[in-house]
Amino acid sequence: MSKTDLDAVVFDLDGIITDTAHYHFLAWKQLAAELGIRIDEIFNEKLKGISRMDSLELILQEGNRHNDFTLSEKEELAKKKNLNYCVYLKELTREDVLPGIVELISNIKAEGVPIGLASVSKNAPAVLKALDLEDVFDYCVDAAKIKKSKPDPEIFLTACEQLGARPQHSIGIEDAEAGVDSIKSSGMFAVGVGTGLYRADYMVKNTSELHWNKIKKAYSSKK
Repeated sequence: MSKTDLDAVVFDLDGIITDTAHYHFLAWKQLAAELGIRIDEIFNEKLKGISRMDSLELILQEGNRHNDFTLSEKEELAKKKNLNYCVYLKELTREDVLPGIVELISNIKAEGVPIGLASVSKNAPAVLKALDLEDVFDYCVDAAKIKKSKPDPEIFLTACEQLGARPQHSIGIEDAEAGVDSIKSSGMFAVGVGTGLYRADYMVKNTSELHWNKIKKAYSSKK
């Protein structure tokens, strides 16, 4: 496969580059407890890949409190959760990059294929800096400018547009169902990491199985 056959590879952040899902869970759990709502790690699976405000709505619905707050109050609650989360982020280091990711990125870049980041996290720049990956990506979508959260394709389409890539000639890598749906809706080739991601075009159990030659082969077989 030549470089011209593939325009770009776009990564999700959480669960693909690093795993801050547990930090998100701890921050949401802390906020939920203050509101008299109990959530567990099973419930937390529903929050993967969706925006902060959408996550808050699900938590409020879980506690039957979704009608108890104004929009501005909900925005303050979301900010409070983010402050909690940022405290946990201070623990991140280069050692927290998930297995296989550094090698995968290196192999993609060695072939001159642009790479992008499509994360709904507004903390993505801080996370990349903590991981010492802030200069690796050719383009990182600004989550604050995305109007529609995953599974809407906006964030992946934005990444492709800014990278000068055709979605139908690009690959997206995700670990959440909403993220895979977002990739598929954009027209990109979807690589799923985890289980139950049945819409993915190619799926592996964990990031250590993300081998560039195997991904390219799967991509080529779909063209």
